[in-house]
Amino acid sequence: MVRVKRGNVARNRRNKILKLAKGFCGAHSSLFRIANQQVIKSLLYSYIGRKEKKRIFRQLWITRINAAARQYNMKYSRFIHNLKRSKVLLNRKMLSQLAILDPSAFSYIVEATK
Repeated sequence: MVRVKRGNVARNRRNKILKLAKGFCGAHSSLFRIANQQVIKSLLYSYIGRKEKKRIFRQLWITRINAAARQYNMKYSRFIHNLKRSKVLLNRKMLSQLAILDPSAFSYIVEATK
């Protein structure tokens, strides 16, 4: 049986992991075994973070809309209910932007839904 040494393949694989671990603290960026564990963990966290970001932004938009709606003596849930009933097709992101950047337009929407 012929011996397989895998010199380049193994080195390239390790260098790829160490390149991903660049910027980590201490041994996490220089020792392969530890760096490999840390890279796997960081990739998992980045995957989770991409999913979590959507939830966090939705929470932020809802908070902003609620704060803006309460200036017109209306709760968030009632405001959204009235929007759906009057067939206003604006999503939470757009409503949040309106509440911040154009309060007069937001007040018009609130009055239209009452």
